[in-house]
Amino acid sequence: MTEAPLACVVGWPAKHSRSPVIHRFWLKDLGLAGDYVLQPVEPDRAAAFFAGFAGGRYVGCNVTVPHKEVAFAAVAKRDAAAEATGALNTIWLEDGRLTGANTDPAGFLANLDETVPAWDADPGPAIVLGAGGAARAIVWALLSRRFAPVHVVNRTPQRPKALARLFGDKAMPAAWADVPRLLGQARMLVNTTTLGMAGQPPLKIDLTPLPENAVVNDIVYVPMETELLASAAGRGLRTAGGLGMLLHQAVPGFERWFGKRPTVTPALRAAVTRAIEEG
Repeated sequence: MTEAPLACVVGWPAKHSRSPVIHRFWLKDLGLAGDYVLQPVEPDRAAAFFAGFAGGRYVGCNVTVPHKEVAFAAVAKRDAAAEATGALNTIWLEDGRLTGANTDPAGFLANLDETVPAWDADPGPAIVLGAGGAARAIVWALLSRRFAPVHVVNRTPQRPKALARLFGDKAMPAAWADVPRLLGQARMLVNTTTLGMAGQPPLKIDLTPLPENAVVNDIVYVPMETELLASAAGRGLRTAGGLGMLLHQAVPGFERWFGKRPTVTPALRAAVTRAIEEG
C-alpha cells in the first residue's frame, strides 16, 4: 500500500509558521490523502538534513528562516526565480533529485492582481523597504512588470548595494533619509521589513508625498492591517496586505507535492485569519 504523501515546513524555530493551516485546509477541501507538518531543524543540522532529504519520508518542503541559503546550495536544480534572486522557499523531488523554486515573486504578483486590479497598468518608480530575501523576490517581480527604477531602502548600505548588483541599474540602493524625496514619484511602496509586525517597532512614514495613483503593499500579515496600510487607506490609496502573498505563494508547492492545483478562496482566508487571531 502506497503511503500518503507528507510535506513539511523546515525552519528554526518552525512553530510560528501558518503553512500547515493552509495545506491541511487544501488537503481536506480537495479530499486528498496526505499531511503537512512542522519540521524544526537546528541551524547546525540543516546541511545534513537537506543532504539526506531524498532518502527520507517527505515528498517536499517549504523552507523558512534561517535555512534558505543552505537549502539554495543543497538543491540540484532551481527555477528561474530562485536563480535570479539567489533564494528559494519550496523544494520537491524530481527524479530523486532535490529541485527548488522561489514562489514568493509569483505569490506577490498574484496577491496584487487579485486585490488591486490593474495595479501595474501605469508602472514607474517603486520603493522597497528592506533588503532581505523577500525584498529580492519582490524587486524581481516588480521588474518583471516593468516597474523601474526600484529603490531599495535599508538601514545598512551593504545589503541594498548587493541587491542592486544582482539586478543591475534598474535596482538602486537608497537610505531611509531618501524616502521622503523618493515618495513623490513612486507608483508602488512595499514594506518587506519586520517593522510594524506584532511585537516589533512601528513603521512610521509620512505618506503625504505619494501620488494618488500609488499602491502601498505591506507583506506583514500579523496584524492583518498594519499602521502603514491604515495610513495609506486613510489617504484613499489602494493597498494590499501580506496575507494574500502568503496564501498564493503556497499554491505551486502544494501542486508539486499532492498532485492538484489548489485555489485561494475566501474560506481559506477565513481559516488562516482565525489561526492568526488565535495565535
